[in-house]
Formats: sequence, structure tokens, C-alpha cells
Amino acid sequence: MHGRRSGNENDGFSPLSVFIDDEGGYTTVAMALALLLSITLVLFAGRVQWSLSRAAEVQEIADASAMAGANVVARYATVAQVCDALVLTMGLAGLVTCGAALVLAAIPGAGEAASGMLDLGTSMLDARSTFARSAVAGLEKLEGFVPALVMLDSIAVVEANEADGLSYAGVAVPVPFEGMSDFSSLDASVDTDGLERIARDMQDASERLEEARKRMDDALLRGWMADCGNRPRCMRERAATLAGLAGAQNPDYPSPETWTFGAALVRARTYYPVRRAVDIPEDGGVGALVDSCARKAFYDYAIEQLMTAYYVEYPDGQVDLFLPEFPHNTSEMRATGIYTEQRWPCTMQDVRVLHATLACPGATGPSAGSASLAQLDAGEVSRCPICEMDATDMGKVAAASTSIDNGFEHYWREIVLASRDYKAARDEYTSAEDELEGVAREGADLFEEALGQLAVPRAHIVPPGAWGCIALVARTDAGQVPASLGGSFLDTAQLPPGAAISAAMLAPDESADGNSVLAHLFDGLTRRYPALSESLGDAGRLWGTLLESYGASFDELSHRSAEFLGRIDVVFGGSIGAWMRDTVASIVSDAGLEPVDIRMLKPVLVSTSSVFGRAGWDGVARVQRLILSLGPSPDFGTILRALGIDRPEAIGEGSITVAELGIPGTDLVIPIEVDLSELAGMP
Repeated sequence: MHGRRSGNENDGFSPLSVFIDDEGGYTTVAMALALLLSITLVLFAGRVQWSLSRAAEVQEIADASAMAGANVVARYATVAQVCDALVLTMGLAGLVTCGAALVLAAIPGAGEAASGMLDLGTSMLDARSTFARSAVAGLEKLEGFVPALVMLDSIAVVEANEADGLSYAGVAVPVPFEGMSDFSSLDASVDTDGLERIARDMQDASERLEEARKRMDDALLRGWMADCGNRPRCMRERAATLAGLAGAQNPDYPSPETWTFGAALVRARTYYPVRRAVDIPEDGGVGALVDSCARKAFYDYAIEQLMTAYYVEYPDGQVDLFLPEFPHNTSEMRATGIYTEQRWPCTMQDVRVLHATLACPGATGPSAGSASLAQLDAGEVSRCPICEMDATDMGKVAAASTSIDNGFEHYWREIVLASRDYKAARDEYTSAEDELEGVAREGADLFEEALGQLAVPRAHIVPPGAWGCIALVARTDAGQVPASLGGSFLDTAQLPPGAAISAAMLAPDESADGNSVLAHLFDGLTRRYPALSESLGDAGRLWGTLLESYGASFDELSHRSAEFLGRIDVVFGGSIGAWMRDTVASIVSDAGLEPVDIRMLKPVLVSTSSVFGRAGWDGVARVQRLILSLGPSPDFGTILRALGIDRPEAIGEGSITVAELGIPGTDLVIPIEVDLSELAGMP
């Protein structure tokens, strides 16, 4: 039996039946709606992706703007460091050159070279002072441009990144906004008046020293020639011929350098005892007997006098000497002990008679003691009529052997005269050496004082942006979302306003060689201006090497300076010149002229709070206030006002002369110029 269908039979209809048919499949409406929703979601996701991408660009532009501003600061810092390096190294090169002049001034015979070196060194120091004064003014002027250059460069970066209909307003500002550099140490003067005076005094003492040395050498040569250098006759040859001396008793010396006046003294002390012992009358006559007695009296006197002679060499090189001079005529004989010595025998023959010897045929009376030739001349005794011994006979002994070159005494007299000249020259040499040593020590003190004037603190470079650059960038109008990302499916839309802040700070670029900047600078200057190296010569090359090694360490600077001083090849060990050279090198080494850090700088992104904190600002809170103060549609003026700065005026194109480098010895002045466009990173 069939029951009745309930009245709610048609109530089985479901809203889902619009999308799902009776057989469980999707209806056409469902398919169309799903397709519509999918397309809409895809387009919406694309719009979101596009919007997010464009919204992130403001941060990227802010980062680029901050980096651009920091790059300007880095370029300025390089210019300032180069100027500082030029001033320091030029001053050090000039002063070391003056030190080399002091070394040369302490070397006898090098006065002309010392004067030239001193003129070169002082001219370099004068040029350094002129350059430093211009650099101080130029760097201060250039530093005043840095804030504007930072902002202009950062603005250019912001504008260059506008695309896809999006407009941006932004700028980077340096922190601190005004520079706090101190370049006063660059202008520190070096007083060279004292060095010039000392150098002149040293030259005067050196010239005295050189003149005394020449006289010493001349006297030594004359003494050597008389003793053993003359050919065929000399004192050595006479000793061999007259006394038979040979071998170790009568040595030969091949050169003045191996000979001393002490050698002649030893030879004479050996000669006279032997000569007295071998002396005999030349024949049996009375005259020969008298001559022999007179010679022996002379030899005895010589032996006695030679005992008072001396020649002493001290460990410090000093020499003290005294060689006695023998009489060479009757008049001189009367001034010696030969004349007053009571050595002549007397006999009583009515009166007291003086004889040459008791072997005299006239000595017939009894002995009456001895008398002197002075007593004979005074009439206290009488002259023997046979031997006729008197002062004239005694005087002829020395006269004969001294006046002609066949006598031993002839050469001894030349040696004695040479020794006196040598002693006087040696005393003058010692006096000049003492004076030179005293002046050299004063010169070392003045050099150290002058170097201390260079050892002032290096330039304190704190330009605008030294603590970093803050960039604030905002979209100035809402960008229209591309129609392709909505079409008929989505309403038209605009990118909402946005802003970003970024910060960049300078950090050393360890991969870059700052020294190459200085080396290339000097190489470029010398290639462009050949007069630079031609005028300065060795001093200029020293300056170049100091620049090349400037950034390494002061040890390298002092090493280069010592090398320069070491090339003075006329310095002898143990001399005052050698002491002066070592002292100057030591003073330079101990001066502590530490160079500044010239590593190349590069910008790196940092947290804005790092820059704000360095400046004493309140970090994140200030960032928030800055962004909120921009309003919904900030423009460039709004951003500048929010940062509390004025809009920079256009600086224009062209260059600024930071400093002028005068080349000593020439009229050449080399301008050190900076292109403002390049400094700002603009093409």
C-alpha cells in the first residue's frame, strides 16, 4: 500500500544545489564563480606583492642615500689625511736633511756639502710651513662645503631612484652637522735659526780641525821623510853608516801611516851610545884628538837630553811628545849644558890650563881639576897652546853634522822641527775637536728641540658626518596600482604613503692600501712637475719614501730616515761625524711622530640609534618623532624642516684649491685642487 507523500516533499531543496547538482557534481554557476574568485585572488595577490615591493623600495633608497652621504665624508677625510701626511713627511724630510747637514758639518772638509744640505733642508721646512698655512685655510673652507655636498649627493641618489610613477623626497644629513676638526697642529712652525747658527759654528770648528789635520799630516810626512823616507840619505841611513846599526836596532817604516815620532826617538837613543863607543880620532894628530873629544862631549850631552825626551800615545788617540833640539853652532852651544859642564881636564903650568884631554902633548903640569868652556871664556882658566881647545871647537861639532846632509844631526834637527809643528797642530786639532764636540752636542739638543716642534698632536679630523649620516626618505605622492593588477575585477587603488630612515657610518677598508694614495700622489707630482725631484734631489727622494711608508708605523719612518743618514759615506767610525749621525738617527727614532691612520674608509649601514646615540640624541624616540612629523604627504621641504636644517644652495661646478705646495729652489707652486663635483660623487 502506498502511503501519501508528505506536504514537505519539496522542502528537500538546498542552496548548495546552485553549485552542486543532484549527482554531486559542480554546476556551471559554481565553476564560473570559482574561476572569478581565483582570478580575483590572483590579481589581489599580485597587487599585494607589487605594493609590498614598492613599499620596500623607500627603505632601499634611504639606505642608498645614507651611503652616498657617507661617501662624501670619506672623500673629504682622504683629502684631509693626505694634506696631514704631506705636512708631516715634508717636515720630517726637511728636518732630517738639516740633521744630515749637521752630520756633514761635523766632518772636516765637507763644509760645502753641509751648506748645500742645510739650505735644502731649511727651504723644505719653509715650504712645509707655507703649505701648512694654506692647507689649514683650505681644509677649513672645504669642510664648510661638506654638509651641502652630503645633502646634494644624497638628493641626487633619491631622485635617480624614482621609477614606475613613484616620486620620492629625501636627503641625508651628516652627524655632526658642523665639523669639529682642529688643524692647528698642521701650522706648527719649526725654528731653524738655531740649527743654522750651530751648523755654521760646526763648519768653522771643522775647518779648523781640517786645517790642523793637514798640518799634522804635513809635519808627520816631513818627520818620516827625515827619519827613513828620504833616499839615498836619511837618519836611518846615517845611523847604519856612521854607527853600524842594523836590523831591529835600525828599523825601516814604509809609510808615514806606520811611523811615529816615537820611532825616531828610539832610533836616536840607540844611535848615540853606539856612536860614542865607536868614535876614535881619525888620525894621530892633535887636531883629530881634539875633534874626537869634542864629539864625545856632544854625544854625552845628546844621550843626557834624549833621556828627558818622550813620546806617549793615549788610548783616546791623543799624543804627547817632546824631542830635544841640539845646538848646531857655537852660539847655540853656549846656551846649553855643554858650555857650562866642568868636564875638561886642567893642568897647572904657572897658570891653570884647559885641555881637550890629558893625552894632549901640552898637558905637562900637574892635574888641576876640571873646568868648563864658560870658565875658559871668562878667563878663569887658560887655553892650551897645543890643542887649543875652546868653545869654537865644540861649536864646530854640531855645525858640521847639522848643516850638511851627511850628518845624523842634520836629520834629527828636521825631525825635531817637524815634531814641534806636529805638536802645535795636534794641540790645535784637540782644541778644535773639543769645540766641535761641544757644538755638536748643542746641535743635537737643538735638533731634538726642533723635532719636538713637529711632534705635536696630529690634525684632529672630525668633519661633518664623522659620526655617520642619517637619511630620511618618503614617497611624496601615492603611486597608482597598475591596471593590469586589477582590471574589471578589482577597484582602482593607490600605494599608501611611506617613509624610511637609514644611517651609514665610515669604517676602515682593510682591503684597500691607503699608502698607495700617497705614493701615487708623489709619483704623479714628480711626473707632472720634474722640477720637484730635480730641485730636491736626495731630500726629495727621502720625502717620497716617507710618504710611501707613512701609514705603516713610525718605526718605518725612522728606518727610512736612518737609511738616508747612513748614505753619508764620508763618516768615519769613532769620529764626531759618526756620533752626530747616530745621535740624529736616535733622536728621530725616539721622537714618536706617530702618523695618523690613513686606511681607506668606506661607508657601512648601521643602526640609526648608533648615530643618534653618538650625537647625544634620544635614539629610537627621535626617529619616531621624525617620521610622525612628516605628515601624510611629505615633500622635500617638509623633510628638511623635520631635520631642523636649511635647504642647501647649489654649490656649482669647479674646483677648490685646498693648498699650494711651493717647490724649494724654484718659482714653481703646485696647487692641490679638489673637484667639488667629484667630491660630491657627481658625474
